[in-house]
Amino acid sequence: MTIDTLFGTEEVPEKTRSIKFKTIRPVFETLTVKENVSSYIDPKARLTSPAQIWEMFRWLGRETKEYMIVLLMDGKNRISAVDICSIGTLNQSLCHPREIFKSALMVSCAAIAILHNHPSGCTDPSSEDIQITRRLKEASEILGVKLLDHLIVSDTEYTSFVERCLL
Repeated sequence: MTIDTLFGTEEVPEKTRSIKFKTIRPVFETLTVKENVSSYIDPKARLTSPAQIWEMFRWLGRETKEYMIVLLMDGKNRISAVDICSIGTLNQSLCHPREIFKSALMVSCAAIAILHNHPSGCTDPSSEDIQITRRLKEASEILGVKLLDHLIVSDTEYTSFVERCLL
């Protein structure tokens, strides 16, 4: 004797289950600049030297807080987007590599350049600047997004990690 002979065969209806997925959608903010920006940012210009980046962003040296900016570039080193990654305090700006590369991955850029200011006006890299640049270099190699340079800018001068052989 089996269970089937005692109770008969019974089909159990399948329950419909719902699965909820979270969809991640990048949200971009487009800023409209109502001034002649072509004199300092040319969207078709290829960036080939740290001096070009400094000329575009030397105004950052007049800021009283430390800004960390990521330039997101296409395969020809043209700026496709600019991300203000962090606005810090008088003497520091906290920015984790994941925050820097998050925007790079969202816009599918080929390369990035990092720049930040020192409100003191001194563009010598701190030990924290050197350490974060090393971590960014390692992350860039893993992710396949080239890290072109890290610049520290002031109103009158800049320091390029590439020119100083720190990258």
